[in-house]
Amino acid sequence: MRVAVVTFPGSNCDYDLYKAAQQVGAEATFVWHRERGLDGYDAVLLPGGFSYGDYLRAGAIARMSPVMEDVIEFARTGAPVIGICNGFQILCEAGLLPGVLVRNASLLFAGKDVRLRVERADTLFTGDYEPGQILRVPIAHGEGNYEADEATLKHLEDEGHVVFRYVDAEGEATDAANPNGSWHNIAGIINDNGNVLGMMPHPERAMEELLGSTDGIGVFTSLAASLSAVGS
Repeated sequence: MRVAVVTFPGSNCDYDLYKAAQQVGAEATFVWHRERGLDGYDAVLLPGGFSYGDYLRAGAIARMSPVMEDVIEFARTGAPVIGICNGFQILCEAGLLPGVLVRNASLLFAGKDVRLRVERADTLFTGDYEPGQILRVPIAHGEGNYEADEATLKHLEDEGHVVFRYVDAEGEATDAANPNGSWHNIAGIINDNGNVLGMMPHPERAMEELLGSTDGIGVFTSLAASLSAVGS
């Protein structure tokens, strides 16, 4: 499995994502935002951070980077793309995912472990989880509040495009468990074709017990298994 880890000015989770991909046996390569061409890669990963300093709006300038033309075309072929935190924001700005990520309801930066409920265990990115499984994964963002119009939210819910949801220790999607005010406690979604995942929590930071959790590994092992199944 060959994966491209796209790096923008201001990315700060690119190395974490690179190591997470390597941990599941992938051949990972950094791709600078000005580079063109994604031929030969099996998946594209957009990391967290503060691309272009989050000027104008989180992800808005990164969306205009030359590499994003190729990321958009890559996604349109049905190949898998994952955007984490700032990567999720970029995917929304690029129109690869619906909705928008705005300032946290508290207007404060949130950096802590949260609990997620796996809503779908039959996607390219969640096959190694169980439906309803509760994960502990860290967040680190100031603009993670997912919002969309009512029609979009209904479509996401009706079509099963919500993949991860913020929950409490009992697995309930409560207001208290929502760290940023996201509508419907949404933490991660996929597109209509199921090949583009955006999520605010950082699974690449939950890969080792030394870091407090291994619950993020499943995102990457699931992707590796999905690509292996396609190639077999």
